[in-house]
Amino acid sequence: MKFFETSKFHTLKKSTYISLRWIGIIGQLISIYIVYFFLKFEFDFFLSNIIIFIGILSNLFLIFVYNKTQLSDKSALIFFIIDIFQLGFLIYLTGGITNPFIVFLLIPSVFASSNLGIRTNLLLVITTILTIIFLTFYSEELPSPLNNHFHVDPYYYYSIPISLIIALIFLNYFAIVFGNESRKRKEALSKMEKVMAQEHEMLSLGGQAAAAAHSLGTPLSTIKIISQELKDQLQNRKDLNSDIELLISQVERCTQILKKLSLNPNEEDDFIHEDIDLRGYVSQIISSFQETSNKNFVLNFDQDSNPQKISNSIEIIYGLRNFIGNANKFAKNKIFITIKSNNNYSELVIEDDGQGYPSEILSKIGEPYLRSLNEKKEKKTGLGLGIFIGKTLLEKNFASIKCQNSKTRTGAEVCIRWKNEDLSKI
Repeated sequence: MKFFETSKFHTLKKSTYISLRWIGIIGQLISIYIVYFFLKFEFDFFLSNIIIFIGILSNLFLIFVYNKTQLSDKSALIFFIIDIFQLGFLIYLTGGITNPFIVFLLIPSVFASSNLGIRTNLLLVITTILTIIFLTFYSEELPSPLNNHFHVDPYYYYSIPISLIIALIFLNYFAIVFGNESRKRKEALSKMEKVMAQEHEMLSLGGQAAAAAHSLGTPLSTIKIISQELKDQLQNRKDLNSDIELLISQVERCTQILKKLSLNPNEEDDFIHEDIDLRGYVSQIISSFQETSNKNFVLNFDQDSNPQKISNSIEIIYGLRNFIGNANKFAKNKIFITIKSNNNYSELVIEDDGQGYPSEILSKIGEPYLRSLNEKKEKKTGLGLGIFIGKTLLEKNFASIKCQNSKTRTGAEVCIRWKNEDLSKI
């Protein structure tokens, strides 16, 4: 594990940080000019301006040189440490721990704690504490205009750094807690938006399916009539009878499916009638593909398997059919299906010996209307709806899905896994 952890929710917006730094720099300039020219306090005015100028240069670097819109944990750590040292040195020249502006030394760490990772914040807290301790024992005195040295009772003097350190720890703790809650809400919102987008796509596909059901009814009826006529005309051709019978049965199946889509999309298919385990689901799905496919399906089972019964679920049936059908479509000769299960998990791995997923779409697998660059050139549809529908249906039923190119074969690999406790909820 890397020391610095950066995620899309663990970053700092550069423009916000730059704006806050400008506010701090302007405040520093106003403070030292008022104290020096109006209140007539004596301190190293020139060196103080140099220190503030360093802060200005670092901000200009962020604006004109650092070309990213977000600061990662590592980058933010560097600039926050610059802020702490810059302000600490300025306070060193203007009275040290007795300077009332010492409280501003807590701001970088507290601000970072609500936006960045815990490790980054820990380093900033340590840096701030060490700076406070240093300013407690080392600093330039800030004489008054009347040349009377400011005196503080030791009891009160040493209570200042202690109170600052305690305040730093508590403020950081609460900032971390609220920051984590905010990130959790962002993550939950992001997941909800993803689910809503999938639901929207599914609803859209449902409308398209209903429209397709009506549109395909006529051509299917035509195919059925012609197939029946061919059967009657070729009664003496026994070598063709089985093929014609298969054609008629498949047309009839398509007709029944489309009829259900148009009348009641939620009506269950009669494909599977009973509660069976994952092996039973897959075996029956493979049997339906073997009626029309010339591919070889190789089914493997874990010898120590503990099969988990699954309720008759139309969503799981069609989800698995889409992934197995996709493997059947792109395989050259064989589809390898491995089922593993134990007391905790049930897992299904689907592999084919095809060309695998194109590299340019690997990170986008599962999105609707997806196609590769080669498909675009060849003017193929490559909608990617099968994977999208299958992924959506199975994830809705508690499955976790990982699509990648197989490490042991030439083709694609899909790993579908359930917790057994989740399968029992279906």
